[in-house]
Amino acid sequence: MPMTQAKLGNGGARGYEAGMTVRPPSQPAFILVRPQMGENIGAAARAMLNFGLDHMRIVAPRDGWPNPAAVAMASGAGRVLDNARLSPDLPNALADCDFVFATTARGRDLAKEVHTPESAMQMAAERIARGERIGVLFGPERAGLENDDIARANAIISVPVNRDFPSLNLAQCVLLTGYEWMRSQTSTAPAHMELAGTVWADNSEIEHLARHFEERLETAGFFFPDHKAASMKINLRNMWSRLPLTRADVQAFHGMLRQMVRWAARD
Repeated sequence: MPMTQAKLGNGGARGYEAGMTVRPPSQPAFILVRPQMGENIGAAARAMLNFGLDHMRIVAPRDGWPNPAAVAMASGAGRVLDNARLSPDLPNALADCDFVFATTARGRDLAKEVHTPESAMQMAAERIARGERIGVLFGPERAGLENDDIARANAIISVPVNRDFPSLNLAQCVLLTGYEWMRSQTSTAPAHMELAGTVWADNSEIEHLARHFEERLETAGFFFPDHKAASMKINLRNMWSRLPLTRADVQAFHGMLRQMVRWAARD
């Protein structure tokens, strides 16, 4: 479907059509400035949707629009392209934005506040919560944003990368920024345990397992010599209390003990 200036995605522009009802913004607009290849636009769309973003704007794409290569590369993220807004130039794309970030890895002769993607997306979330409209500029693949583009932005996003090889492709930069946007919207724990259908064993289950081991080890003559038996049992109980055992783990230990007893009885 051909796209025009009036084609709006989530949090679209204000004032482009008389009488249009415009929703308040819920996310930043990711603005691809003069992208050169449809494949990169499609990859950027896929990266955006990975992190819940679907408001794309495209400024003067080199190969025209729509672009079949972009659709093919989007691989399931076609709705991002369907809802994208095509603009002939950057001022048009930024007309409704209250605050704009420009992504660049190169040093510039422009005095601007520089943010990491994390800091920028946290600020974007705070401003959007106040009803502001945020744009994030991504430059063309070959050389990135020009000074004239960056001059229209309020702040810069710079990804901490290898100084000897700082260049990121378009989709990589979109993905990194999108990831930080999602982090600003969620409170995911840095680590968690996947229990795979079981639960942690409770104290009574651990106690039963400890007694089972003591009984079998007692029968096997493990607690020797006698004057060390008490301390050996305490150490064994202490070991069980330190282990983070699931109910499945406890059942497996019981099963191993029973099988060893059955095997020993065959002799």
